Amino acid sequence: MAYISQEEKKELAPAIKAVLKKYNMKGSISINHYSSLVVTLSKGALKFNYSHGSGYAQINSYHVEDRHDGTNRDFLIELVRAMKGGDWHDRSDPMIDYFDISYYIDINVGKWNKPYIEE
Repeated sequence: MAYISQEEKKELAPAIKAVLKKYNMKGSISINHYSSLVVTLSKGALKFNYSHGSGYAQINSYHVEDRHDGTNRDFLIELVRAMKGGDWHDRSDPMIDYFDISYYIDINVGKWNKPYIEE
């Protein structure tokens, strides 16, 4: 069962913040329903394609390498790695309806009511 605690979030936060700082990005770290670690990017130097309207997108963490390029790709790869930390696992097998994952990873660019600001 996917589960992440506030303590685990605190342990992962320094590495996540280091990646954000390295790429001159601002964002917040939160937990959704104790099953997802969420990073919401509020503003930064990178430019994103918006899939949900102006200034808002959700990044698929499973396809970062093949759907992004350049600096965005490098940033997202490092961000996902920092969000997973050292103990993350995914032993799921959807073919037999078996799900065993440490926790889910959500990356939002902006919010539905507060768009991402490109600096």
